Amino acid sequence: MNVNRRGIHVRLAAVLAVALLTIAGCAMFGTSAGKVTLSGNNEVPPNRSDATGTSAIVIGADKSVSGSVWVSGMMPTAAHVHEAAPGKNGPVIVPFTKSGDAWVPAAGAKLTDAQYASYLAGNLYVNVHSSTYPGGEVRGQLTAK
Repeated sequence: MNVNRRGIHVRLAAVLAVALLTIAGCAMFGTSAGKVTLSGNNEVPPNRSDATGTSAIVIGADKSVSGSVWVSGMMPTAAHVHEAAPGKNGPVIVPFTKSGDAWVPAAGAKLTDAQYASYLAGNLYVNVHSSTYPGGEVRGQLTAK
């Protein structure tokens, strides 16, 4: 029983550390998309999934991409940043990998100048896919803060 509690505490500490690093990154390195809520209602077309997600993505002034995405109520198979305006679907521009309970961009991930302009215009989104919804189960639009 203590081992399970210890595991939960270790996971919570890891999530808190990532959140603090994300906040520090925003202050030191540039803009942030901030905390974004992901849902099936944001998908194109919307779906009936009860799954939810939270994204804390940082887009640096140097166009670097960092942060994490967490989901619940689903079995994710992939997560990415896509380029498209709200209400539209677009191509993957930053793939994520699974890291513990979160999905994260690869170290050194960067946007191109055109993708950064799309970000500033509100035309990037986080999408998490599943086998139930291979086109995307939950989505949240990134906006520059």
